[in-house]
Amino acid sequence: MTESTIKFTALCNDKDNMRRTLRSVFDALQEKGYNPINQIVGYLLTEDPTYITNYNNARSMICKLDRDELMQELVRCYLS
Repeated sequence: MTESTIKFTALCNDKDNMRRTLRSVFDALQEKGYNPINQIVGYLLTEDPTYITNYNNARSMICKLDRDELMQELVRCYLS
């Protein structure tokens, strides 16, 4: 048995799911009158789900995403 590290690459479908989820959460926060950018950043920095409204199931949706993967993708998109 070899002891090599396996490199994992996220599928494009995962990125699309992340994008759709983040957009839905953004829209829900905006509809409720919050500043969506500030609220999402607060959640990403603290992992405290109370930054995200329950409206339209937004909190449940964002909690299903891996925070580290989401932050990596956001940085990747920002720098590209």
